[in-house]
Amino acid sequence: MMKGVQLVTVLVFALACSLSSAYDPSPLQDFCVAINDSTSSYAVFVNGKFCKDPKLATADDFFFSGLNTPRDTSTPLGSNVTLLNVDKILGLNTLGISLARIDFAPYGLNPPHIHPRATEILVVLEGTLYVGFVTSNPENRLFTKVLNAGDVFVFPIGLIHFQFNPGHTNAVAFAGLSSQNPGLITIANAVFGSNPPINPDVLAKAFQLDRNVVNYLQKKF
Repeated sequence: MMKGVQLVTVLVFALACSLSSAYDPSPLQDFCVAINDSTSSYAVFVNGKFCKDPKLATADDFFFSGLNTPRDTSTPLGSNVTLLNVDKILGLNTLGISLARIDFAPYGLNPPHIHPRATEILVVLEGTLYVGFVTSNPENRLFTKVLNAGDVFVFPIGLIHFQFNPGHTNAVAFAGLSSQNPGLITIANAVFGSNPPINPDVLAKAFQLDRNVVNYLQKKF
């Protein structure tokens, strides 16, 4: 009986260790630059991307220019996210990291969303941001902070979080994410703008809303 318990303990520990490295596992080579041409005889499929022969890699595979340029914030939400993931910098493949620039107009919002595959660390370069995240059930505890230029805040992987510019001037922030492809689920878009739409009766019950309100929200998204 004791041996059986020990075996189960070892198996559970092994499973936990494997799950702990389930996100962007460490590469077994210096780099594995992604290549869009899967028919190339030099391509090898690794971590969701085909990789070019390392001997054919160049400095441009690890380079992006123009992140210093302000982005257009004349959007419905008053914000603009420029994400540099593996699709923009091919050399990020297998390296487990990406970067984003976020521009905010006055009262601009990066709405509540999650990154299913990444923790995010954000630094404010200009202006002021009101940021926060909410923990999982059952507590649903809200952590918030007002950030000024030079301040840093961390959003744990998979938790709903947001950034809002409460000021009268523009704001700019940069964020590092712990995945080459962090993913994005914007809560409102996913719930009210799914394709095909979620049955309004389901959403009316879940949010304790009138069905007409749900229909209105689904038309918005």
